[in-house]
Amino acid sequence: GKSTTIKMLSGILCPDSGSILVGGYVPYKQRKEYVKNIGVVFGQKSQLQWDLPVLDSYELLKAIYAIPETTYQKNLNRFVEMLEMGGFLNQPVRQLSLGQRMRADIVAALLHSPQIVFFDEPTIGVDVVGKEVIRKFIRELNEEDGVTMIFTTHDMQDIEKTCNRLIIIDKGAKMYDGSLQGIRDRYGTTRQL
Repeated sequence: GKSTTIKMLSGILCPDSGSILVGGYVPYKQRKEYVKNIGVVFGQKSQLQWDLPVLDSYELLKAIYAIPETTYQKNLNRFVEMLEMGGFLNQPVRQLSLGQRMRADIVAALLHSPQIVFFDEPTIGVDVVGKEVIRKFIRELNEEDGVTMIFTTHDMQDIEKTCNRLIIIDKGAKMYDGSLQGIRDRYGTTRQL
């Protein structure tokens, strides 16, 4: 249900029941206006063009989102530096490691300066070093730019190292909304050896 939830929040899927309102938009009804304000990264599905260099995919996204040149260059330079991507911008996507591709996909989702970014398993299959670079980037962007980031993960270290707030949803109902320490205090158990 995690990926399905992200797809509904991003407007790709329409919910079977209930309603969704994100940033004042009903995602599946107001899709064209809505997507200008969001970014989406699916850990298992790239939005980059497989046979093109990463930079060419970014130029395509610049045109699709009508990103002003100054905004595009500022975001591109900043994100490439933060995610340590300078060495592979001109490589075709198909030649990238999974960690490199994930970093490239994250930049692709952020070039148009969205207010909200949805990450579906952004560190899945990424090596330890790559995970840390991604986690640091997520923290910094949230703190410095106030970008709201919502992501799903099985990796508790993703949560511990990036999240101030944790929401647990079960069958569409919110089961918990609070801090990581709060979930530990409420549901944790102490092991004694």
